Amino acid sequence: MKKVLITGMAGFIGHHLAKLLVKSNYEVVGLDNINDYYDPQLKYARLKDLGFETDAFEYNKLQKLGGISFIKLDLTDLIPLKNLFKEQQFDFVVNLAAQAGVRYSLENPHAYVDSNITGFLNILESCRAFPVEHLLFASSSSVYGLSEDIPFQEDNCTDHPLAMYAVSKKANEMMAHSYANLYNIPSTGLRFFTVYGPWGRPDMALHIFTKAIIEDKEFEVFNNGNMSRDFTYVGDIVESIKRLIPLAPKANNPEFNPKKPTSSKSTKPYQLFNVGNNSPVALMDFIKAIEKTLGKKGKIVFKPMQPGDVQSTYANVESLFNYINFKPETNLDEGIKEFVKKYLELHKR
Repeated sequence: MKKVLITGMAGFIGHHLAKLLVKSNYEVVGLDNINDYYDPQLKYARLKDLGFETDAFEYNKLQKLGGISFIKLDLTDLIPLKNLFKEQQFDFVVNLAAQAGVRYSLENPHAYVDSNITGFLNILESCRAFPVEHLLFASSSSVYGLSEDIPFQEDNCTDHPLAMYAVSKKANEMMAHSYANLYNIPSTGLRFFTVYGPWGRPDMALHIFTKAIIEDKEFEVFNNGNMSRDFTYVGDIVESIKRLIPLAPKANNPEFNPKKPTSSKSTKPYQLFNVGNNSPVALMDFIKAIEKTLGKKGKIVFKPMQPGDVQSTYANVESLFNYINFKPETNLDEGIKEFVKKYLELHKR
């Protein structure tokens, strides 16, 4: 049984990935610092859903439940992180822990350096000291920044980020490549496109809109609603990750031409993939789908574009599909219904 470390396991994607990997006969070790960027009770609820007694958590103490374990630990805490790697001898690492949110990065940029850059450096150093077969790490569609060359392809320019969140994710991509070069750590970066679904974060649009409509309150829609997103269901995201885990990149990729280098491939064991739905949805159509599911109209307040935001995202996922033979298959109405079902269940509790 192969052993996987999932950082950010109390988070949205990490929780879903842990459930899938346990069902797929991986031994899973989860790590999270359970910070208060949003209500920690949602993070504890996700961990309870995985079977953990959350009132028993102690910092830097592993709690084990059969094929799944959890440790409360911060990635910036290098010595206990390295000790965890030494004790557990991971085969694979999926780094999903990060300070999330584009808008929050305008208020607290230092949090993104600490969590997303220093924290990721500590993951790389731990993989260097205790080698793994494959490191997968979360990047973001936000790295495309000012680019309007859509659908976004992995080799598009990413030199014009719009906020510190995007800066930190682009930095992660470059850091991983340098460690693939220096220490032969096979690394795959995953540029996620607007992930949604049950157990989603309360700072995300689907949660904000749903809560406001249910409570009959006004909610803000930016750029006067003239936006679109490549909404991608979380179940399709974690299925893609599961398929990628055993497919570590090899060195000397024949598709890489050093005289005409591209960012997604390398002569080193390194690669980048868009992980999206390849089907952008207008924001107003997204809201209408929520209203349809709830049977209720929302009270929209239109606002101008927010700093750090982009008007449209649209993923070209051809290279990922060819690599893992899988494309997202969950339609928007189905995904929103699953979110609303879980939202109502959690709020009844």
